Amino acid sequence: MIDPVLLRTFLAVAEAGGFSEAARRLDLGQSTVSQHVRRLETALSCVLFERDTHSVRLTGDGETMTGFARGILDQQDRALRYFSRPGPRGRVRFGVCEDFLLGHAADVLGRFRGTHPGIDLELSVELSEVLHSRLADGDLDLVLAKRDSGQGVRRDPLVWVGAPGLELVPGEPVPLVLYPEPSVTRARALTALRRNGVQWRIGCVSERLNGLRVALEAGLGIGLFAESVVPDGLAPIAGLPDPGSVTFVLSHRGTARGSAAALAETILSAQWSRPPLTLRQPPLPRRRPAKARTPPEAPGTPSPAPDTPPRPCRASPPG
Repeated sequence: MIDPVLLRTFLAVAEAGGFSEAARRLDLGQSTVSQHVRRLETALSCVLFERDTHSVRLTGDGETMTGFARGILDQQDRALRYFSRPGPRGRVRFGVCEDFLLGHAADVLGRFRGTHPGIDLELSVELSEVLHSRLADGDLDLVLAKRDSGQGVRRDPLVWVGAPGLELVPGEPVPLVLYPEPSVTRARALTALRRNGVQWRIGCVSERLNGLRVALEAGLGIGLFAESVVPDGLAPIAGLPDPGSVTFVLSHRGTARGSAAALAETILSAQWSRPPLTLRQPPLPRRRPAKARTPPEAPGTPSPAPDTPPRPCRASPPG
């Protein structure tokens, strides 16, 4: 291993064009500078300078060594800067539900990177229930997703949305575009419709938000989102049962420490804001009389209208 002090002295002589000037720049004695150069030449088994009574010139090996010396010192300086930065270092396995990721996470993660450059992120994007299951199994350190209990980050009303200008046909089952089970918003949507006797059918199912967005923009049905994370290009739809609200919850195993605690603090201190949506009133689907209502079913179990077969349009997740 080459002593970086010797490399700095060598470069000073090469740049100054002489031992005396290098000694002055380094605030060292000329004999010390000469000794450093000799030690480096011994370590490399080569001559770095041609000397005479009037000048000092780099040899061919000396020219080559200047590049190596600068590279070695640059790497050393970068390592020292990296490990001397204040704040925690490490890696956080962070799970986040996809709609929140596209709605708010960029600002939060950008702030976190700016204040904690020594912490790397391993990001997982799944349905909320899947993320909480992985957290319980120890596969994740921190999860931000929809849940009924936990450390709430934001509480949002749920809103029905669809393509601008979408017309719901009176008397026809409401076509739905939803995540598959075990989606929180899927369960809320079906529960709200069942409780109010509204007939429905599944128009499209997708495991990814982009799949839902494309299906909704194409007019395949209506979907349900937290108000603050409704994808651009979709319009809210009034006239359907109130699905309630949902809470985005920050969860971790035990007590968050180190890198996970730092990310949790950034998330909890963030300002979440988005202008409220303006509802429009489309033609309303006709609700059937009470005697024709579909018997209650277990939450999450599809209940399409009688004689109306489901028309799934399943979008596969990206490979």
